[in-house]
Amino acid sequence: MNQLINVKPAVEAAEYRYARGWHCLGEAKDYRDGQLHTLNIFGTRLLAFADEQGAISILDAYCPHMGADLSQGELVNGKVVCPFHHWAFDASGRCAEIPYCKRIPPKAKTRKWLTCEENNLLFVWNNPEGKPPAEGVEIPHLPEIDSDEWDHDWHLDLMMIDTNPRELVDNLVDAQHFGPVHGTPTKYFRNTFKEHIGTQLFMGDSERLGGDLIADSAYYGPATHFTRMRAEYDGLLVESILLNCHVPVGPNQFELRFGVLVKKIPGWTEEQNKQLALDYVNQNRTSFYQDVDIWSHKRRVDMPVLAEGDGPIYQLREWYQQFFMDEADVPAMHKELREFIVVDNR
Repeated sequence: MNQLINVKPAVEAAEYRYARGWHCLGEAKDYRDGQLHTLNIFGTRLLAFADEQGAISILDAYCPHMGADLSQGELVNGKVVCPFHHWAFDASGRCAEIPYCKRIPPKAKTRKWLTCEENNLLFVWNNPEGKPPAEGVEIPHLPEIDSDEWDHDWHLDLMMIDTNPRELVDNLVDAQHFGPVHGTPTKYFRNTFKEHIGTQLFMGDSERLGGDLIADSAYYGPATHFTRMRAEYDGLLVESILLNCHVPVGPNQFELRFGVLVKKIPGWTEEQNKQLALDYVNQNRTSFYQDVDIWSHKRRVDMPVLAEGDGPIYQLREWYQQFFMDEADVPAMHKELREFIVVDNR
């Protein structure tokens, strides 16, 4: 599903720095189709492709020769062939062949981006300083992805949203929108922040997603959010994992991917479990799109007027800001665990 959500621009492109962190590009299998994939992200154009062994590479898309868009070329024997002069680039980004020249200039190469695959998803690393991830900065492995007890199809939706990604990340601490927007008043709400991880624990009752709903979630860096959920749904205990991730296109636009995994009900047939998964995924989509609709009509507020019970919005933004500065400048306070219990009506 593709949608375009418009919100008033909030950040000027000339002054914008893209967040340091792992960014999800969807399911890895989609890139193993023998095609070149254009990626308009981080204010530039990249291309993704898989070699003959299935290893996925991401390169800067503009040819260092005369600037042609390599993503508009062809993939031949695992090499990207430029549409302009047929220079061929291998998975490392180096030019491997020039049809009219035997000597390859040493500077004939394009940037290769760091990637990883985890939980059947493809991620690309962005760091304006050019450094690899620090120790421990990684996407966690979900053991459920290896279990036959779970449906392994993420049921991903892709949306293009015209606003700054911070609007999305704010939801991590917004304790009081669950009732008005989702019809799910908050019973318990807690946030923690430490290093590159920000968490939320939510408890409440949802007509759409089930009673005694528990949602335990975390951002791993600025852009990848997993939520483990469990609830009594239609007389059944349903467990699921939500993926909510984004990649910036420009300062005020991002690709948003939303997906759900659902645990199978023991004793049910594959067809019954498939139908349950689809039903629950659709309920989650409806709930999530209620947030999307809010973003489509609101504007950015840098200094919100807050009331008691609103949640640690300023503390979240302080945590989020670390991904937009040099690592050496990140305040030491982010190494310490900070906890905020906002609501406790259990």
